Amino acid sequence: MKKMIDVDFGSSRYDELVELRYKVLLEPLGLKFLDSFRDKEVSYLHIGCVENLDDKLVGGLILAPVNDHEIRLMQVAVDPVHQGEGVGREMVKYAIGRAQEAGYTKIVMHAMLSVVAFYEKLGFKQEGEIFEEQGITFAKMVKKI
Repeated sequence: MKKMIDVDFGSSRYDELVELRYKVLLEPLGLKFLDSFRDKEVSYLHIGCVENLDDKLVGGLILAPVNDHEIRLMQVAVDPVHQGEGVGREMVKYAIGRAQEAGYTKIVMHAMLSVVAFYEKLGFKQEGEIFEEQGITFAKMVKKI
């Protein structure tokens, strides 16, 4: 059994989340986590997924405000041991609910092409042209909520 939690910026749980994001998202691409980005994350909503059995963090993501109506879904990461168990889907659904509660009407994100179909199943639509950042190809995805 897994549960979603809000993660406080700067907490030990936040440090675990940063480490998970690095391990799952950046390290395989040869990228480093830049501490200079941490200051920006203070105003973001950090969401984690923990296993009830041992309280181990198995996934996480960030919601970053863009403006009063729009929030950006970022850094969705699931521990490889738990991929394929629905953790990502449940985290994104939880994040959509949290964004709605906070009064946002639109979620935007940049999805690697390999996960576009995953987000389409959750109601996101591809918008605009495919683009590249740091050698990685992305599609802009949008969901009205």
